Amino acid sequence: MASVRSWRPLAQIEGPYVARVEEIPSLNVVFSDAFTERYRRDGMVGVRVPYLNPSVWRYAIEDAAAGAMVWRDGRGEIAAFNMVHRSGIEGWMGPLAVRTEYQGSGVGKDIVERGIDWLKREGARVIGLETMPRTMDNIGFYSSIGFAPGRLTITLTLDSVAADRAPELLGRLTARDREETLAECKALVQRLAPGYDFTREVELTEALALGDSLVLRDGGRVVGFALCHTAPLVEGRTREELRVLKLALEDERYIDDLVHALCDFAKRGGTRRVALRVQGEFGELYRRLMSLGARVRWTDLRMSLAGYEERRPEKGIVLSNWEI
Repeated sequence: MASVRSWRPLAQIEGPYVARVEEIPSLNVVFSDAFTERYRRDGMVGVRVPYLNPSVWRYAIEDAAAGAMVWRDGRGEIAAFNMVHRSGIEGWMGPLAVRTEYQGSGVGKDIVERGIDWLKREGARVIGLETMPRTMDNIGFYSSIGFAPGRLTITLTLDSVAADRAPELLGRLTARDREETLAECKALVQRLAPGYDFTREVELTEALALGDSLVLRDGGRVVGFALCHTAPLVEGRTREELRVLKLALEDERYIDDLVHALCDFAKRGGTRRVALRVQGEFGELYRRLMSLGARVRWTDLRMSLAGYEERRPEKGIVLSNWEI
């Protein structure tokens, strides 16, 4: 990344410390300023990146737990942060940012390497992140640390449409049924992607009232589920879309059933559309979504650390969002 420097020497920073929920306003400032500067360097001068919803920040911090890392300057103000997440053996980083005056000083490399070290100590076998595919500086920066580009993650949206029958939602089940269903969802993920575990994200989403998990059954047996957030991603915005963060589907023949249930969930919840971030290796899912009227909204480049690449399930579909 290019640097923004003044004539004064940069103050020493210290860390990492574990991020605190009360630091969300400061995190938002660093996040917005850093990404606005990134867009400016890419030629989009008029773009101002908005603050994230504080509830979404809380989810990121509590999901990362001890991996929610911040670095502070001599005045105790946040100079950089890296939210490092682990879902079983899957590890990923995001969001992460460095305050503009520290960019180009080596701080960015340090916070990424600290995240890598933490994930390795925690037993992660997959380590990755996502970045903007048009930004050569970012791709080169992460590549210099040992990451290599994979396929695109493509954000697709579908309009919400009511169905004849309401979908099954984990949060609306009785305590006993919820516990049993959550165990079935966990077992489904384990069958498709051994070592992966989305349980913490499911429970945290419900605890923070950010959304719910949709469950798909065939003959009473769980064959798919999708962890969804309905809370606005941006601070001060109205609820506009249902975002699918994690998804597991036993077989591709259930794609239409799950998509129709998601569109109904969005409609009943008062959101205009469903957003799915589809990793490029799931070509059949992508083609089917396009045939159902999906629109392409955004692309991200998925990058993995050498020796810690993700592998596509031999059967079925597992989507894991590497962004919040």
